[in-house]
Amino acid sequence: MQQVFTKAMARNIFLGGAVFFLAIYLALSYDTWQRIPERDHADKMTSAVLRGKYLLDSNDCIGCHTVNGEGAYFAPELANVYKRRGPVFIKAWIEAQPTGVPGRRQMPNFHFTQNQLDDLVAYLQWLSNIDTNNWPPNIQG
Repeated sequence: MQQVFTKAMARNIFLGGAVFFLAIYLALSYDTWQRIPERDHADKMTSAVLRGKYLLDSNDCIGCHTVNGEGAYFAPELANVYKRRGPVFIKAWIEAQPTGVPGRRQMPNFHFTQNQLDDLVAYLQWLSNIDTNNWPPNIQG
Protein backbone atom coordinates (compact mmCIF):
# COMPACT_ATOMS: atom_id res chain seq x y z
CA MET A 1 0.00 0.00 0.00
CA GLN A 2 1.42 3.33 -1.03
CA GLN A 3 1.17 6.15 1.49
CA VAL A 4 0.59 9.65 0.16
CA PHE A 5 1.89 12.69 1.98
CA THR A 6 -1.02 15.10 1.82
CA LYS A 7 -1.38 18.77 2.61
CA ALA A 8 -3.44 17.87 5.66
CA MET A 9 -0.63 15.68 6.99
CA ALA A 10 1.94 18.44 6.39
CA ARG A 11 -0.29 20.94 8.17
CA ASN A 12 -0.73 18.62 11.15
CA ILE A 13 3.02 18.00 11.41
CA PHE A 14 3.68 21.73 11.26
CA LEU A 15 1.03 22.59 13.85
CA GLY A 16 2.17 19.77 16.14
CA GLY A 17 5.78 20.97 15.95
CA ALA A 18 4.75 24.58 16.51
CA VAL A 19 2.74 23.65 19.62
CA PHE A 20 5.59 21.49 20.92
CA PHE A 21 8.22 24.23 20.56
CA LEU A 22 5.84 26.88 21.91
CA ALA A 23 5.37 24.73 25.02
CA ILE A 24 9.14 24.43 25.45
CA TYR A 25 9.56 28.19 24.99
CA LEU A 26 6.87 28.98 27.56
CA ALA A 27 8.32 26.51 30.08
CA LEU A 28 11.82 27.97 29.75
CA SER A 29 10.48 31.54 29.94
CA TYR A 30 8.55 30.72 33.11
CA ASP A 31 11.61 29.06 34.65
CA THR A 32 13.75 32.12 33.87
CA TRP A 33 11.09 34.45 35.26
CA GLN A 34 11.00 32.43 38.50
CA ARG A 35 14.79 32.63 38.92
CA ILE A 36 15.18 36.39 38.40
CA PRO A 37 14.56 37.44 42.04
CA GLU A 38 17.34 35.17 43.33
CA ARG A 39 19.79 36.47 40.70
CA ASP A 40 19.32 40.24 40.50
CA HIS A 41 19.54 41.14 44.22
CA ALA A 42 17.30 44.19 43.71
CA ASP A 43 16.84 44.39 47.48
CA LYS A 44 20.45 45.65 47.73
CA MET A 45 19.83 48.57 45.39
CA THR A 46 20.57 51.72 47.40
CA SER A 47 20.13 55.37 46.48
CA ALA A 48 23.88 55.54 45.68
CA VAL A 49 23.46 52.63 43.26
CA LEU A 50 20.55 54.39 41.57
CA ARG A 51 22.54 57.63 41.27
CA GLY A 52 25.45 55.66 39.79
CA LYS A 53 23.12 54.02 37.27
CA TYR A 54 21.81 57.47 36.35
CA LEU A 55 25.39 58.71 35.81
CA LEU A 56 26.17 55.72 33.62
CA ASP A 57 23.05 56.30 31.53
CA SER A 58 23.20 60.10 31.31
CA ASN A 59 26.86 60.08 30.21
CA ASP A 60 26.20 57.38 27.58
CA CYS A 61 28.80 54.97 28.93
CA ILE A 62 27.28 52.14 26.89
CA GLY A 63 28.10 54.16 23.80
CA CYS A 64 31.60 52.69 24.25
CA HIS A 65 31.32 50.05 27.01
CA THR A 66 29.12 47.00 27.45
CA VAL A 67 27.06 46.14 30.51
CA ASN A 68 26.28 42.42 30.70
CA GLY A 69 27.06 42.15 27.01
CA GLU A 70 24.73 44.98 25.96
CA GLY A 71 26.14 48.14 24.42
CA ALA A 72 29.14 48.97 22.25
CA TYR A 73 32.25 46.81 22.11
CA PHE A 74 34.71 49.71 21.85
CA ALA A 75 35.76 49.66 25.51
CA PRO A 76 35.80 46.96 28.25
CA GLU A 77 32.80 45.30 29.90
CA LEU A 78 31.65 47.19 33.02
CA ALA A 79 29.73 44.42 34.79
CA ASN A 80 32.90 42.74 36.03
CA VAL A 81 35.28 45.71 36.29
CA TYR A 82 34.72 46.06 40.06
CA LYS A 83 35.89 42.50 40.70
CA ARG A 84 38.78 42.81 38.25
CA ARG A 85 40.14 46.21 39.34
CA GLY A 86 38.55 47.41 42.59
CA PRO A 87 37.15 50.78 43.66
CA VAL A 88 40.44 52.68 44.05
CA PHE A 89 41.60 51.80 40.54
CA ILE A 90 38.21 52.65 39.01
CA LYS A 91 38.16 56.12 40.57
CA ALA A 92 41.78 56.83 39.66
CA TRP A 93 41.26 55.63 36.09
CA ILE A 94 38.19 57.80 35.53
CA GLU A 95 39.91 60.85 37.03
CA ALA A 96 43.10 60.33 34.95
CA GLN A 97 41.33 60.34 31.57
CA PRO A 98 42.31 61.09 28.90
CA THR A 99 45.74 59.56 29.46
CA GLY A 100 47.27 60.98 26.30
CA VAL A 101 49.03 57.72 25.43
CA PRO A 102 49.48 57.69 21.65
CA GLY A 103 47.77 54.89 19.78
CA ARG A 104 45.38 54.03 22.62
CA ARG A 105 41.66 54.55 22.79
CA GLN A 106 40.91 57.48 25.04
CA MET A 107 38.03 57.89 27.46
CA PRO A 108 36.84 61.47 27.94
CA ASN A 109 37.12 63.16 31.30
CA PHE A 110 33.61 63.66 32.65
CA HIS A 111 34.80 65.85 35.58
CA PHE A 112 32.90 63.80 38.16
CA THR A 113 32.91 64.93 41.78
CA GLN A 114 34.08 62.53 44.49
CA ASN A 115 30.46 61.86 45.46
CA GLN A 116 29.60 61.04 41.85
CA LEU A 117 32.60 58.71 41.64
CA ASP A 118 31.46 57.01 44.84
CA ASP A 119 27.98 56.55 43.35
CA LEU A 120 29.41 55.17 40.12
CA VAL A 121 31.60 52.72 42.03
CA ALA A 122 28.59 51.70 44.17
CA TYR A 123 26.67 50.92 40.97
CA LEU A 124 29.58 48.95 39.51
CA GLN A 125 29.88 46.99 42.76
CA TRP A 126 26.17 46.21 42.72
CA LEU A 127 26.40 45.26 39.05
CA SER A 128 29.30 42.88 39.69
CA ASN A 129 27.19 40.88 42.15
CA ILE A 130 24.41 40.05 39.69
CA ASP A 131 24.35 36.35 38.81
CA THR A 132 24.54 36.49 35.01
CA ASN A 133 25.17 32.76 34.60
CA ASN A 134 28.72 33.59 33.43
CA TRP A 135 27.61 36.00 30.74
CA PRO A 136 29.39 37.62 28.97
CA PRO A 137 31.99 34.86 28.64
CA ASN A 138 35.01 37.17 28.25
CA ILE A 139 36.41 37.70 31.76
CA GLN A 140 38.51 40.69 30.68
CA GLY A 141 35.48 42.50 29.35
